[in-house]
Amino acid sequence: MSRQRATVEQVAQVQGYFKAGVDFHGEKKFKEAIESFKNAASITPFQENHLDELSKKLKAMSVKLVQESIAYMGCAAVHLKGVIDELSDDEKELVPVDDSLLDAFKEWD
Repeated sequence: MSRQRATVEQVAQVQGYFKAGVDFHGEKKFKEAIESFKNAASITPFQENHLDELSKKLKAMSVKLVQESIAYMGCAAVHLKGVIDELSDDEKELVPVDDSLLDAFKEWD
């Protein structure tokens, strides 16, 4: 199955789930955070089954819930950057991407 480029609406959804996950993580609601991060990474994924693979690896490592949340946060952050990068400059103006995220992502390139 070939992947379609992310739309403005999908990028907005990914960002919304990511922000909710960060908020939940900050409140130490790790299960809710993990769910939000998974939702973010599942919108127009770059790799099929990547969340299943991550889940298996984390289970095999017997990580704590906070560590699991951080792992999914990283996955969702990489995904968010990827879908933002797919947008044209005009499309990026239609999605109010958090400036702190854009600044952090600039350092990734």
